[in-house]
Amino acid sequence: MSGEIKPVRKNSNRIIVAVCLAFFTGMVGMAYAAVPLYKMFCQATGYGGTTQRAEKQYAGRVLDRDITIRFDANTNGIPWQFEPVARSVTIKIGETTQAHYSATNKFDRPVTGRASFNVQPEMAGAYFNKVECFCFTDTTLKPGETLDMPVVFYVDPDIVNVPELKDLKTITLSYTMFPVEKKQPVAAATGGSKKVPDSEASLGG
Repeated sequence: MSGEIKPVRKNSNRIIVAVCLAFFTGMVGMAYAAVPLYKMFCQATGYGGTTQRAEKQYAGRVLDRDITIRFDANTNGIPWQFEPVARSVTIKIGETTQAHYSATNKFDRPVTGRASFNVQPEMAGAYFNKVECFCFTDTTLKPGETLDMPVVFYVDPDIVNVPELKDLKTITLSYTMFPVEKKQPVAAATGGSKKVPDSEASLGG
């Protein structure tokens, strides 16, 4: 009897180990997939104030109703002066409009930055369509260099069909500029003689 029980126990242990490994592998896979999936979800639904990427330049119709777009700018760890050229603009819902931000590098070396964005109220993100935007694009400015950064957008007329947004008068578009650290070449990282260009040096270097 004892000789028959041992193989059964071994097989059971193998099954348990296999299940645990499969579960662990699945959890790791879901963790890696969570970030891009969450980003796709936000872009599709406007969740968290994420704006939409417009597939066409115009909404197709313009309503005889005004809405004010306020522009906000922030920096996080980057030595730039970053601000909107105009603080707000009043447009018709559905009207395609261009606004401008300005960025100036105040550091004594070239610095690369990248902007993230959102809108308030968050529900309006699903109806705020960007035709052209500098967001999520790496931009390098030389010392003292100033760059004009346009954004082209429109507010989808369907926003008036949402009960919570039908009386909305103002939307705030906010950008935050972050530094982008450039990786050093392998030769430099391992003590080689290759010099790292200033444009790839870190801010603290």
